This record gives sequence, C-alpha cells and structure tokens, in this order.
Amino acid sequence: MIFGKKDHLVGLDIGSSFIKVAEIKVMGKGLVLHKFGYTRIIPGTIVEGRIMDMEGLAAKIRALFKSQKIREKNVAISTGGHSVVIKTIDTTTGSKKDLHKTIYSEAEQYIPYDIDDVNIDYQVLGESDFSSDQVNVLLVAAKKDLVTEYIDLIQMAGLNPRIIDVDTFALQNAYERLPYENREKTTLLIDIGASKMSLNILKDNSSLMMRDNVSGTNQILEEICDQFDITVDEARQTLNGETNDIVSQDRIQGIGSKVAQSWCSEIREVVDVYVSSTNDEKIEKIILSGGGVFTEGFQEFLLSEFDADVSIINPFEGLIIDEKKFSDDFITQAGPLAAIAIGLALRRIDDK
Repeated sequence: MIFGKKDHLVGLDIGSSFIKVAEIKVMGKGLVLHKFGYTRIIPGTIVEGRIMDMEGLAAKIRALFKSQKIREKNVAISTGGHSVVIKTIDTTTGSKKDLHKTIYSEAEQYIPYDIDDVNIDYQVLGESDFSSDQVNVLLVAAKKDLVTEYIDLIQMAGLNPRIIDVDTFALQNAYERLPYENREKTTLLIDIGASKMSLNILKDNSSLMMRDNVSGTNQILEEICDQFDITVDEARQTLNGETNDIVSQDRIQGIGSKVAQSWCSEIREVVDVYVSSTNDEKIEKIILSGGGVFTEGFQEFLLSEFDADVSIINPFEGLIIDEKKFSDDFITQAGPLAAIAIGLALRRIDDK
C-alpha cells in the first residue's frame, strides 16, 4: 500500500471511554508509526453511540491532536452499535446501474429503520454460493442523524472528515495487515470496549458473520456501583487499581470474572448460529482487542469454551516503530486499544 500525499489520513477512533488517534507514514523502508496517542473522556460524553456533550468532546479531540503534535486535518473515523446495520445478502446480478437500483430497492427489508432515515452503502463480494445468477453483497446502513452528528463533531474540532467507516471494518483492516497470520483458518475477531462488543468471523480475509451488542466493560462498573453503593468514578478508580480502600481487589476480580463469563455465553451463541448455518466445523483462532481484554479470566474462559488459539491483537506488528518515541511497555499497553485507530490510519481518501 502506497500513500500519495493527497491520500494521507489520520485515524481517529472515538470510543465511549477513550479517544485514540494514529498517524502512519510511508517511508522508503515501509509503513512507519508516526504518531499514536489516546486520552480518556468524561463518562456520559457518549451514550449508546450518541454524543451528549459535543463541545466538550470536540475540545478533547483538539487537545489530543495538539498533545501529539499532529498537523494533518484529514481524518478517517468510524462508528458502530445499533445505529449501524451490516448484512450480507444475495441479490440478482446485472449491470452496475441495475445492481445499484436492485440493492436499494431490496434494502428496506433488511433495515429496521425507515429507509429515508439511513445512508446506505454496499460492496459486491463475489458470486453467490447458491446461484450463478446472484451475487453476494455486503450491505451497510447508518442512521443519517448519527452520521451528521459525527461530521458536525469533527468539523467542530477543526478537522476534515474524509471517511466514515464502521468499527468492525476498521478492526478487520488492521488485522488483514498483520504479518504471519494464517488467513485460511476460520478466525473470530472480538472487540470489547466500554459499551459495545463487536464480533467478526473471517476466513481468507472475507467476513462471514458480523454481530454487535451492547455488552462491555461498563457492565463491570455498573455491577461494582450496585453492589457497593459507590459512584462511577470511585468504581473506576477501584477497577484501575488506583485505590484499595473502597473495595478489595479480590471482590473486583470476582465481579469481572462473572461479567466475562456472560460475554463468553453471548459469543458462544453467535458462534453456534454461524456453525449451524455453514459447513465450517469450528472457530480455529480468536483474536481479542479493546479494553475488555484485560478483564480477569476472560481469555481463560474463552480457552475453555472454544477449542481455538486465543491471542490479543498487536496492531503495531508489521509497522516500523521508533523505540525512542514508543517504548515496548507503551506498545504492549496500548496495543489492544489501538487496533481500530490503526485500521483507520491505514485507509486512503479514495478507499471504498
């Protein structure tokens, strides 16, 4: 992948707990991690994917760009959750113009919103497995008011939104550029953030099933608050090990373990649906990202639930890293949080 100057983009991942920003440059020696940083945002700034404090969030984005000394204004962002619908459909083949009309006319039956309230995009994946007269199409629909909301936010931050992607696709983009991965194995990408869990089953770099739900690390905070009658800030401090005088770490780990088990049950349900609807026997690899990877017992539960290799993504692998700018400890800590931002930073302005 070679970036011309006009194609250069900064990846900006806006989560409900952290904002992450990444800038990758192409040098003669390869892809270089030029900038990467992240900052925590105030709880409640984003709720279920919707922005509650536009001005405060825009200020946070400006401050992050300033602290990282990023001058580029063209950015790629992404969104997800229940306001975004992703479906793989089969439809009648035809000319580009006819296919466009057919997809838009059929989209309504797959989208749980008024068709006039969504922006629709699609990508033809290839010939259908069921008929040579049909093609397999990846259909994406995002609510127009959500898209407008994020465009307004980025412009308020003094930036130019050039690409609005979907979180799941951005993560897949980062994964596909990892060296040494066996693409032939059926792989499950799991991203667990504060308020959303995204699942993407892949084989040969083709997505076979995607699911989003509202599970995330906020469940742990809510459980701590309910059990010990403390504030969200106190629960977060305790969860992060910043204080030990409110709740013991053993009890915190127990709560995290319980929530992690519930995540595994949800993942199991999705995988069972996939296995029952395909000829694949099982998931062979599981790759984790997001803040949820640090939850006590989560990886162990996955290992016991699935006969698969389980690992945490390192989206910096394959990039050239200046150790004077980014220490090994920083890369290890930031890796699970960085995948979507890295995937966005790898995009070009004219990407489909």
